[in-house]
Amino acid sequence: MAITPNNIVRHELIGLKVKVVGAKNPKNIGIQGKVVNETQKTLVVEAKGKEKSIFKSQVTLQFTLPSKKVVEVDGKLLAGRPWDRIKKKIRKW
Repeated sequence: MAITPNNIVRHELIGLKVKVVGAKNPKNIGIQGKVVNETQKTLVVEAKGKEKSIFKSQVTLQFTLPSKKVVEVDGKLLAGRPWDRIKKKIRKW
């Protein structure tokens, strides 16, 4: 199944390009790179050769899909274990 703006919340995020566009911690704003790992509460982003952990519930993320579309997602929608999030029914956001 291809990643689209409608199903990104229920899709695998590892490998996607991401940029933090909003955050409770101002130091996190502007972090961009490739998602290399995902846990229940964090995304690990490889940025400038370093891995940075970002709390999902505290950020707004901008993902670049393989189709070159850019999608902005509230990190609170991504909170939870990846395999549980994929199964979860989510209302239109």
